[in-house]
Amino acid sequence: MPEKQQPKNFALIGVAGYIAERHLRAIRDTGNQLVAALDPHDSVGILDSYFPKSDFFVEFERFDRHIDKLRRQGTKVNYVSICSPNYLHDAHIRFALRQGADAICEKPMVLNPWNVDALQLFEEETGKHVYNILQLRLHPTIIKLKKEISAAPGDKKFDVDLTYITSRGHWYYMSWKGDIQKSGGIATNIGIHFFDMLIWIFGRIQENTVHILDDDRAAGFIELEHARIRWFLSINYEDIPENIRIAGQRTYRSILVNNQEVEFSTGFTDLHTKSYRKILEGKGYGIDDIRNAIEIAYQIRNSTPVGLKGNYHPLLKKLSF
Repeated sequence: MPEKQQPKNFALIGVAGYIAERHLRAIRDTGNQLVAALDPHDSVGILDSYFPKSDFFVEFERFDRHIDKLRRQGTKVNYVSICSPNYLHDAHIRFALRQGADAICEKPMVLNPWNVDALQLFEEETGKHVYNILQLRLHPTIIKLKKEISAAPGDKKFDVDLTYITSRGHWYYMSWKGDIQKSGGIATNIGIHFFDMLIWIFGRIQENTVHILDDDRAAGFIELEHARIRWFLSINYEDIPENIRIAGQRTYRSILVNNQEVEFSTGFTDLHTKSYRKILEGKGYGIDDIRNAIEIAYQIRNSTPVGLKGNYHPLLKKLSF
C-alpha cells in the first residue's frame, strides 16, 4: 500500500478577491493546508469556511517576515498561490521563488513578454517553478474539441467565432481592473484564457489584426495554423443578446467552429481543483505554456485598431461606434 503523502503547506496572496475561493477550495480538496494569507482588505471571513487556523496579514512586510520565520522554524511553505491584481503577479511570483516555494498564479501570469523571459531566468536561478492556472485546457468539452481538431487533415483550417460578454458595473472602472496599466485591459484581463485555449487547440499565430479596442470592448481577427478566428470581448451589458438579457443573465459566451456551437456553459466548478491536482503531480502548466497567449494579448493592447475592415466579428455590424 503506497505511503500517504504529508499535506503541503500553502500561502495565498489576494485572499479577499473573487477568485481566491476557488484556490482555497482546491487547496482543501487536494488534502493540503493553508498556513498564511495576505490581502490589504480584511473582508476575509471566507477563511472560516476553509482554513480558520490560517494566519492572516494585511501588510506585505509582516506577511514576508512571517513566511521567513516559518521557514526558519521548519514549517516550509511549499506553494504560494497568487490571486493579486495582475500588475503585482510578477513581484509576488519572485517573492514565492525567493522563499523556496513554487508559485501558482492566476491569469495572466505577467503583462509583458519580457517579464516572461525574466521569470524563466529566475526559475533557473532558484530551482523552483511557476505554474499558471489555465483551466479551460482542463474543460471536458475543450479537450474533446482539441482531439477532434487534432484528428483533422493537417492542412485543414477551421472558421471560428469567439464571443465572450461578461457585463460589469460601474465599480469595475474604479477598481484596478479598469486601469490598463494594472490589468492589461480587456483583452488581457478577460481574454487571456480564451487566447491560450485557441492557441492550444489550433496552433501558433500567423496574423493578429485588431478591429476595435475600447475600455469596455475589443474585437479582432487572429489566424492560427489551423483556424481563422473572429473574436469579440465585452464587459458592456448592452452587448448581450436581447434574449439572454430577458432571461436575466449578464454573461454570454459562444464558440462557433465551422458554424457549429461548442457548448461549454457548464463544467467550470472544479477546474481549479483539477489544475491543483496536476500541479501537485508535477504536471502543471508552466511559463512556456502561457508565453504565446501573453504575446498575443500584448500585441492587441498595443495595436492601432483598423476599424470595420476585413474579416471582422459579425456582432460588430449590430453595434454603433
